[in-house]
Amino acid sequence: MAQYEVESDVTRVSGWAIGGLTFAGSMMVLVGTFQTLTGLAAIFDDQFFVVARGYTFNIDVTAWGWIHLILGIFLLTTGFALFAGRVWAGVTAIVLAMLSAVSNFFFIPYYPWWATLVIALDVWVIWALTRPGALQTRT
Repeated sequence: MAQYEVESDVTRVSGWAIGGLTFAGSMMVLVGTFQTLTGLAAIFDDQFFVVARGYTFNIDVTAWGWIHLILGIFLLTTGFALFAGRVWAGVTAIVLAMLSAVSNFFFIPYYPWWATLVIALDVWVIWALTRPGALQTRT
């Protein structure tokens, strides 16, 4: 052991974990932007989205707009917090991605391809954040 070596309690984090966190933050910002735009479209013009007849979960399009807008703002905020290395952002991002996927599942009859794309991005965010070491990159 060299004379000036110091033991370190800092654990090394893999580049994959850091890349996964950066990816998750990027996707959170992207999904948040998509959710916000979808919400604004539904609020400004409630005739833009047309639902199939006989849909079990028939909620007013304007209500869906507000749900998507509020969720989008939370997703954007959490995505930027992931970039800033906030401790609370990791778990919050996972919860918000799950809520976003569920809300888009119920939104499928209104805009099927868009909702499916956002669900896939949400699943990708959850996957990236649940990789070993992803949430321990910054404290």
